[in-house]
Amino acid sequence: MAPHTRRDGLAQAAVPDADIVRSSFNTYASEADQQLLAWRDRVGHVVDVLPSKAQLTGGFHGRIDRYAVGDFVFTDSVTDAMSLERSVARVSTDVRRDYVFHIFVQGEVDAGKGMQKKRSAPNTVQGIIVFDMDQPFRIERTECHVLTMFVPRAAVEATFPDADSIHGRIVEHGAPLTQLVTNHALALSRDLPGMTAAQAVREMDAGAQLLLAAFRKQARLTGDARAAVQAAVMSQVRRYVEANLNQPELSPSSVVDALQLKRATIYRWFEHEGGLGAYIRNRRLREAADELVRFPHLQVIDIAYGLGFNSASDFTRAFRRAYGMSPQDARARALELQRASKLELLSSYGPGGR
Repeated sequence: MAPHTRRDGLAQAAVPDADIVRSSFNTYASEADQQLLAWRDRVGHVVDVLPSKAQLTGGFHGRIDRYAVGDFVFTDSVTDAMSLERSVARVSTDVRRDYVFHIFVQGEVDAGKGMQKKRSAPNTVQGIIVFDMDQPFRIERTECHVLTMFVPRAAVEATFPDADSIHGRIVEHGAPLTQLVTNHALALSRDLPGMTAAQAVREMDAGAQLLLAAFRKQARLTGDARAAVQAAVMSQVRRYVEANLNQPELSPSSVVDALQLKRATIYRWFEHEGGLGAYIRNRRLREAADELVRFPHLQVIDIAYGLGFNSASDFTRAFRRAYGMSPQDARARALELQRASKLELLSSYGPGGR
């Protein structure tokens, strides 16, 4: 189903799971002197965009994708430079009380009103900024690409003993966990359109916990955030493996090198699954089992090579060890079950079956 674009430029896109609410908006189709006004209308219920004369006359480019599921909201936006303000009036008239984390993939933010930074820090920074939606703020942003996550207040307050104190705090790029946070958010932006609601909630929760862990570390708060970090890292590793199952060179070494992770730590965290190598092999075998059914006319050897196995015999041996039957037998059994299911369905529509 093609997205339906309304008169205001808002595209209400069809998504695989009805519990994920997705919307997309951009100013590109509007006349130049209407672009900033259109953007203000789109985001004005959350934050005020302070217009400049140049943008009002010369135009403003911006696009945003928004996903809402459960208690989480995630956005991916690319915009020209702009000034944003959540005034005390806005706070008092808006029911939102979440914490919003801005992850700057590209661009910088000026540390203005409502921002916390060291005196020695530069006026503009690249990194992750958090705001309490129950407090006012004002920031200046350069042309940028920003991933934003709205995290429920209860989740933040459960992590920070004095949650209000993190309002306006900045964790700069290069600080512990920032690269992991950014990678997780980028993966969310890429994968959310194909996720179920349950998957989206799980991945957003992992991202939220990782964000909180980064700010706890920056604030040098006591407590153990290792569980949150481990969950996010494990999720990142699993996504990487899933995306590269068909690459022959996929191995534990290639995973830790590509993601720039500590080898010993990752190997230890996958011990309960037999090790990272065993996890990769099992994921390949599970994908192969699915492909045997999805593509009944595809030769077994083609499936084996397509999933990085060196030979049909290696694949068959590994498959038999994992599932207790050969790939050919597994395919035959699955197709038999499919036929039986179809016959049962057809019989239910026969005489007396309805």
